[in-house]
Amino acid sequence: MACPFIQEPVDEEAALNLRRERMVRPRLDVLSFPEDFLFERYRFSLQSITYIHTLLHPYITNLTRRGRALTSEQILCMALRFFANGSFLYNTGDAEHVSKATECRAVSKVCLALKQFLQVFVKFPGHKPVRAVKEEFHRIAGFPNVIGCIDGTHIPIIAPSQNEADYVNRKSIHSINVQIICDAAHIITNVEAKWPGSVHDSRIYCESSLSNRMGQGEIDGLLLGDRGYPCQPTLITPYPEPEPGPQQHFNVAHNRTRFRVEMTIGLLKSRFQCLRHLRVTPERACDIIVACVVLHNIAIIRGEQHPALQIQYPEEDLIHHGDFQDGRVVRDLICRNVFGH
Repeated sequence: MACPFIQEPVDEEAALNLRRERMVRPRLDVLSFPEDFLFERYRFSLQSITYIHTLLHPYITNLTRRGRALTSEQILCMALRFFANGSFLYNTGDAEHVSKATECRAVSKVCLALKQFLQVFVKFPGHKPVRAVKEEFHRIAGFPNVIGCIDGTHIPIIAPSQNEADYVNRKSIHSINVQIICDAAHIITNVEAKWPGSVHDSRIYCESSLSNRMGQGEIDGLLLGDRGYPCQPTLITPYPEPEPGPQQHFNVAHNRTRFRVEMTIGLLKSRFQCLRHLRVTPERACDIIVACVVLHNIAIIRGEQHPALQIQYPEEDLIHHGDFQDGRVVRDLICRNVFGH
């Protein structure tokens, strides 16, 4: 029996070859799978994945000449799977046969690439003529002159290491508060994804560049918001205690029209399950949110099928900011002229 304390002669050449040998797992050729497989795992059809790849290819292609470098198609599919799945990075990496670090780099690269197209796919009041946007909203419940519906939604994140208290929202959850404005076709026309969860919806809007544009009359039309916003000449909220008759009719039409933004947020979160809880820093969370918004609009524009819709109805905000006098005048004018008959 060999003594455990005496080293056996080592074949250096064999040891070197052993160290050089790499265990390489086969990578999936995902684009060869059926359409239902692609939609379930990536939320897009083959045609749309090809379209997105054509857009992002210059930004995500690996420049290395290593034999096992990921292709741009693989990088894109890895990121899409993370957005759609919403699981831990290592789970998604295992599914794609790559390491957690590789998956993380792929998600980061695709996020930064999609941000390059934010101004292309997210444009207020939309890619259609303003008159067409207003007509589509008017067909919902007869509410006039609407160019967008606005609401805030909280994207949960892990507790950050810096300024942790700022990210605690009114439900005592760490989050990013995201402002969403949409049109009647569920296309997101404006997104503000940079504010901690403790910041109120009304402050996000009031400090946005869009608020200044609306206030200066640069854009002709109205936004519809809930009672978490103050009633302004260009941002109309429902009556807090409507009287029977025209005010009730006004509120019914307002709620039916504004419901489009709640449906849009529901579609966004249903399509990209990662937004249910992001286990990344606030900065990376904001990048992922913006990337998902761009992808959401691409999906709507290209007619991708909707995932099973899961709408989370927002609770009534306990903080109501006082309405502006000129805002109440505009609201009363609409109520009297449109819903007073």
